[in-house]
This record gives sequence, structure tokens and C-alpha cells, in this order.
Amino acid sequence: MATIEECRAALEKLSDNMQQADGNVRAAAAMDRSVSCRITDLDVTFVGRLTDGRIVVDETVEGLPPEKAQIRLTMAGDDLVAMVNGGLNFAKAWGSGRVKLEANVFDLFRLRKLL
Repeated sequence: MATIEECRAALEKLSDNMQQADGNVRAAAAMDRSVSCRITDLDVTFVGRLTDGRIVVDETVEGLPPEKAQIRLTMAGDDLVAMVNGGLNFAKAWGSGRVKLEANVFDLFRLRKLL
């Protein structure tokens, strides 16, 4: 099972990858939205913002966050680490229910370019 530190490092790596992307991926990541990533097996949620093409984690809270983020991811820690390291395809994981992504329909259309 991935640790909190490994999950935070995976989110930082994802953020770095998004920052270095170009074209449609960079445009899709150029939103300014609140974001949360709930790690179910650790019962923690990373809370922050997607801004300037980066994910900035402001805090880690136990359980559910006090406010609902505009973009919400839910998954197991091992799945987050595997996705960021290329061992798990996001679209397949999302389609099978291993990963949950919630956002308004307009944000989902923009985020699909990241897949």
C-alpha cells in the first residue's frame, strides 16, 4: 500500500508533467479550479488548486475535505502511484471504476485532453 508521502510525491510528479506539457494537454491544464484527490485506502484527501498548469496541494486532511472541490479524484494510493508512473492507464481505470473523476461537464470536456 502506498504511503501518504508516496502519494504526495506522485501528485507532485503529475503536476510537473502537466507543467512541462505542450499543445492541447497544456491548454487543458491551464484552468483555475479547486481540486481534491481522495486516497481511499489511507482515508486522506489532498486539497489544493489546479492553477497555471500545475496542481498545488495546500493541505492534507483526514477523511473527506470540509468543502467540495470543483475537480475531485478518488482512488487507492497504489493506483495513483501506478498512473503517474505509467503502469495504469487512466481511461481504463476510470472506465472500470478504480478511479473516480467528478467535475462539471465543461471541465470534464477540457480534462479529457489530459487523458
